[in-house]
Amino acid sequence: SSPTRGYFLEVYHSHFQLPELGPIGSNGLANARDFLHPTAYCASKSSAQNPCTIYNKFGGNLFERKSDHSPYNVVAWHGNYSPFKYNLENFCAVNSVTYDHLDPSIYTVLTCPGLTDEAALADFVIFPHRIMATDNNTLRPPWFHRNCMTEFMGLICGGYDAKKGFEAGGASLHSCMTPHGPDKTSYERAVE
Repeated sequence: SSPTRGYFLEVYHSHFQLPELGPIGSNGLANARDFLHPTAYCASKSSAQNPCTIYNKFGGNLFERKSDHSPYNVVAWHGNYSPFKYNLENFCAVNSVTYDHLDPSIYTVLTCPGLTDEAALADFVIFPHRIMATDNNTLRPPWFHRNCMTEFMGLICGGYDAKKGFEAGGASLHSCMTPHGPDKTSYERAVE
């Protein structure tokens, strides 16, 4: 099997949710139907009795507990907050069909609302493979900008058009109000 790459992001205020779509309408970005949640499953008695270690993070500390049986020896889930998985290839990218690079918020998969309506605590954003449908000599890479929230960007697969050498498995962190954008080489290549 191949290696798995991913990122963990922990927030302490609220939970991630789908972003408001506004003028995009009902279809686009991440669709609720594509998030997969656990279904009832009854483990065989022999596999449910396998010993395991249960990890829990609380108050900034990591705890572990040895158990003589699986914590999944149940057949149902109780509550309204359950784990899920999402295939990033299902993301429906919205893109410019005229000129320039649209605001990065159009690539938001999930958002974690902040304490006020002006800014999210965190947005989970991806830059998927997409068709650049603009006319020749009209597309420019993202501009230098700064955010009122911290931006963490990770590249899971493929290449990133605004920064040469930014490869799959890489990540960049842009702290609140720190200017960032494409490197000089990417800019020159885009405006030639």
